[in-house]
This record gives sequence, C-alpha cells and structure tokens, in this order.
Amino acid sequence: MFLKSPQSLILASTSAHRRALLARVQIPFECVAPGVDETPHPDEDAVALTTRLARAKACAVAVQRPGAWVIGSDQVAVLRDAGRDTRIMGKPGSAAHCIEQLLACSGRTLAFVTAVTLTRHADASPAEFVDTTRVTFRALDRATIERYVERESPLDCAGGFKSEGLGITLCDAIDSADPTALIGLPLIRLCALLRGAGFQLP
Repeated sequence: MFLKSPQSLILASTSAHRRALLARVQIPFECVAPGVDETPHPDEDAVALTTRLARAKACAVAVQRPGAWVIGSDQVAVLRDAGRDTRIMGKPGSAAHCIEQLLACSGRTLAFVTAVTLTRHADASPAEFVDTTRVTFRALDRATIERYVERESPLDCAGGFKSEGLGITLCDAIDSADPTALIGLPLIRLCALLRGAGFQLP
C-alpha cells in the first residue's frame, strides 16, 4: 500500500502580508518570487490589470514547479468617478508619494481591487476571481496624513492604506464581503478554490 504524497502549494509572492494571511489556513506552503513586470498596459482598468498580473505571477512560478498548485494575487486601489476608473494606485514606495495618494482619497471612496489565480502547470485553465472592497475615507488634512505615514510607513500597501493597523483611523466605513481581502489575499473565496483543488480544510 502506497501513501499518497500531499499536494504542494506555492504562494507566488514575497509579500509578508500575504504570507501571514495564507498561514492562517494551516496548509503547508512555500513562497517563491514570481519576477513579473507589474507595469500597467495603456488604458488597462483595475480589474484587467490585477487579473492579468495575478495570472502572470501564478503561471511564472507554475512553469518552474509543474507539479505544484500556485497562488498568484495582485491588488490595486482605484478612485472611480461615474463608475469609471479615474486613477489606479499601487504601492506608493515613498513617503511623499504615499502622502500624495492619501490626499487624493480625502473624503472619497476608494475601491481596492484584488485578483487571485490558483493554477497548476498541467491544468488547462486557472481558477480565478476578483474581489472589490470599498473604503470611504473621512476628510483628511495633510498634517493627519503625514503623522499616519510617519508612524505606519505603509509604503508597500496599495493606496498607502493599511487597514489592519493605524490606517483604520483614516476611514469612515469599509464595505467588504471578506475582511482579509483588504490586507491582500481574500481567504474566504481562496479557501473554496483550494478545497476544489483537493486540499483538506476544516
């Protein structure tokens, strides 16, 4: 009698936030940097951008590890007027850019669009979904934003907003179907994909 080897799971990311989220479901996994160019294409909206990048990240790692299931994810923040994307915000990267992004969000609602792909190289098509979480910011002055950025340093978070930390003080409301989505990896729907792929979850 042969024991069946457990399935391999890889997170195609170096994000500490996503690593910590995936660790919650208590499935062994490893992290591999996908090495994907995240430059947006001309006229690409937030859903198209995040979906393309999540898929590209997962597929880049799946090619290297054809027997493993690979999770790719990407998130941007977007300001919308009349239902159209008017400004897509990624990770600010610097304090000055972070302050500028948050000033643009003052008194407005920001949509955080997160795409997830679960794939295996041998499979014909990936399993994918997109989550949108809406955050309504209170009116923010520059001094408030500067204090927040100095204390939290959310330079690796889309839109410069870190809801699991001090960023929660900046908002009036959060509309979300999954509280983990805003942190970077929507676990509720991802767990459904993992169960469908044969992983055992409680």
